[in-house]
Amino acid sequence: MSGSPSSAAKSGLRAGDPSELSPPVMSQWQIFVRFLRFGLLAWGGPVAQIAMIRRELVDEERWLSSGRFNRLLAVYQVLPGPEAHELCVHIGMLAGRRLGGIMAGLGFMLPGFVLMFALSWLYFTIDIGQSALGPIFLGVQVAVIALIVRAVHRIGEHVLLDRWLWGIGIASAVAAFLGASFWITLPAAGLAYALAKREQPVLAIVALLAAATLAYSVGPENGLLQSLSPGLAMEGAAAQQPSLLSIFLSGLKAGLLTFGGAYTVIPFLRDDAVGNGWMTDAQFLDGLALSGILPAPLIIFSTFVGYFGGGPLGAVAMTVGIFLPAFGFSLLLHDRLEKVVENRLLHSFLEGVAAGVVGLIAATTVELAVTLVQRLPSLPAGLLVFVVALAVLYLWKSKMNVVIAAFGAGFLGWLLFGVLR
Repeated sequence: MSGSPSSAAKSGLRAGDPSELSPPVMSQWQIFVRFLRFGLLAWGGPVAQIAMIRRELVDEERWLSSGRFNRLLAVYQVLPGPEAHELCVHIGMLAGRRLGGIMAGLGFMLPGFVLMFALSWLYFTIDIGQSALGPIFLGVQVAVIALIVRAVHRIGEHVLLDRWLWGIGIASAVAAFLGASFWITLPAAGLAYALAKREQPVLAIVALLAAATLAYSVGPENGLLQSLSPGLAMEGAAAQQPSLLSIFLSGLKAGLLTFGGAYTVIPFLRDDAVGNGWMTDAQFLDGLALSGILPAPLIIFSTFVGYFGGGPLGAVAMTVGIFLPAFGFSLLLHDRLEKVVENRLLHSFLEGVAAGVVGLIAATTVELAVTLVQRLPSLPAGLLVFVVALAVLYLWKSKMNVVIAAFGAGFLGWLLFGVLR
C-alpha cells in the first residue's frame, strides 16, 4: 500500500519517486512512546535535535527518504515555530495520520514541559536573590546573554543573505531601540523585501518610510532609550495580573512570530511579560537559563513565563498558546506545506520578516545586557564569565556545549559573585 499513488499523496511523497519510504505500522501509543524518547534526549538545541531525528528516522529506521526530510526541514525553517517539534508532528502524521501527529508532538514536548513546570514551581517558592543560589543564577544570566549573542550570529548567517536583508535587520534593531511596535516593524520588513525582490526598490523604500512615519505617529513603546530613562525602566513596571486568556493569546502571538528558530520568541514574550510587569528582566533571564539546561526546545521557557503570569494554569495556557501553531501548521496544512517554498512572493515576504526578527533579537539582547550590567557586583568579573561562556559556545562543537556553558557560568558566578566578592 505504501507504494500506491493514493498513499503517496496522503504522505506528501512524490509518486514514482524510487526513494519513497514509509514508517512502520504503529499504534498511537507506540508513536507517543517513540517520540517521547526523542523528547527525553532533546539536549543541545534545535541543531542537535534535528540531527538526532534525522539519524534515527531517516538513516537508521528509514521512515522517510533524506530528500523528503530535507524538503520538510526547508519548509519548517521558513514557517514560524520550533522546527524540530514541527518535524515530529509531521512525521508522526506519516505514521498515524492526524492523531499520530498529535501524539508525536505531545511525546516530544512533554519531558521539557514537565521539567520546566516543576522548576517554575520551585523557583517561584524560593527567593533566589537572597539565597545561596543568587550568585549562581547571576552567573547563568551572563551565560544566557552569551547564548543569545551566539544564536543571533547563527540565525543571522542563514537569514541576512544580501544587502537588503542586512538593511532591514539593522533598521528593525534601531526601531526597537526607539520603541517602535513590532506590529509595525515586521509587516513593513516583509513587504519591503518582497518589493525589493520584485525589483521595485523605490516602493520598498517608500514602505519602510511609511512604517517609520506610522511608528512615530503612534508613539514609542518600551525600547532601550525608554528603559534607560528615569521612571520608565522595565524593572519598575507595575505588576498586573493578566487573565488566562491574555496569557494564552500572548503565547499564541509569540508562536506565530517565531521565524528562524526558537530564539526569535524572546523579544515577543519579553514585550508582554516584562513590559506588563509579570516578571523582571532578571527573572526572564533565569527562565531562559533553565530552558537551556533541559532536554527540550528553548521555546519551553514560555512555560516559566506563563507561570509568573498566572501560576500553574498560566503555565499551561502559555504553553498551549505557543505550541498551537507548531501543531496547527502540520496538522492542517500537511499536504500543502511544500507549496510555501514554491511560492516565491510569500517566501520573500517571510524572509523579510525573519530579517526583521533578527534585528529585534539583537536589540533585545542589548536591552537585557544593559539591565544585567546594572545588577552585577563586578563588571570585570561579569565580562570574564561572558567571555568564557562565549568561548565554550563558539569553540566547543558539541551538543552539550549550551549545558556546559550554563553550568560553568553558574560555577564562576558562585565563585566570583559569592565566595570571592
